[in-house]
Amino acid sequence: MLGTLLGAGLTHSFQRRATERTERFTRGEKLRQERIDAYIAYAGALVNYRRILVDRWFSRAENRHEESEESRFRSYEMRSEAQEALFRVQLLSNDEELVRLARDTLDHVADVHRAADRDALAERRRVSREAINSFVAAAKRHVGQSPAG
Repeated sequence: MLGTLLGAGLTHSFQRRATERTERFTRGEKLRQERIDAYIAYAGALVNYRRILVDRWFSRAENRHEESEESRFRSYEMRSEAQEALFRVQLLSNDEELVRLARDTLDHVADVHRAADRDALAERRRVSREAINSFVAAAKRHVGQSPAG
């Protein structure tokens, strides 16, 4: 009888540990998927924001006033979307370097329309594109970690 009770106790303990491991893995994998979704949404919002800022720059440079006003208001909307996506990155990431890179990338993108001429615009576009690509590469490393990380 003592052997039966000991066996049942051991079986219960092993099952409880296996269940806890499974739950931990499931929670970690869910967080990993949420991070992937947040990082993709943020990168997409940055690309869209950058595109509208380039349109805004050309509208202003070519004196298309109606389009310039429309682009300006659209850029405000896109910045809000990018900031909202950044908030998700900040909430889901436990990597302070990735969060700093995300904030810096938004700053680089926001500078695009402030270029004085076409050469400066080209340089700001290059810098912002590289910043977005750097964020994506860092995010890829981050979600490539084990689900518990």
